[in-house]
Amino acid sequence: MTASIILVEHPAEHALFDGALTCEVVLPTRFDAGARVLMQGPSEALLKGLAVAEDVRGEDPDDRKEATPTQQRIEAKLDLVLSLLGRLARSQHETLPATPLRWSHRGLRLDVASPQELAVGISGVVTMQPATWLSDHIELPATLLAQAEGSQGMQHLWLQFEALGAGLAEAMDRHLFRLHRRQIAEARQSQHAVRP
Repeated sequence: MTASIILVEHPAEHALFDGALTCEVVLPTRFDAGARVLMQGPSEALLKGLAVAEDVRGEDPDDRKEATPTQQRIEAKLDLVLSLLGRLARSQHETLPATPLRWSHRGLRLDVASPQELAVGISGVVTMQPATWLSDHIELPATLLAQAEGSQGMQHLWLQFEALGAGLAEAMDRHLFRLHRRQIAEARQSQHAVRP
């Protein structure tokens, strides 16, 4: 889900996003303070599997190919099964709040509604559902770089990724690239729709 870009003037904004490929999205995401050992393999595997699934599904408008009626029926059934499994998983686990965020390979800016009492420099874990149609999540180790009050009661949290393994970093970069391309394609489509 694409988010509108919130322009924030802050040194942490420059540290995380200047010169980096970024995307602005709304995704189920949460930051939990407190360092803990993370197994990065499952997050890497999820992002790689997501890339394969989106290649097959043709999520990117630039890569979309015409599917046969049989393929369309199979995709529709898979979508229904994934939706049902997602609802079942969410009913048994605490759901992540839909959160506007800005994301680069260096870190994230979360725009959270409820103020958080956190000390700058604290380590923690970002838990994020990387695709709205998939109920599984990834976990990314991060440090709170800065926080500031935003507009409309929002609070900005700048989180810098720490100690990402090479495989997870590469899988995340690929996912970010796909999100960025999708945002550009959606912007182009909306511009064409507005023109007479």
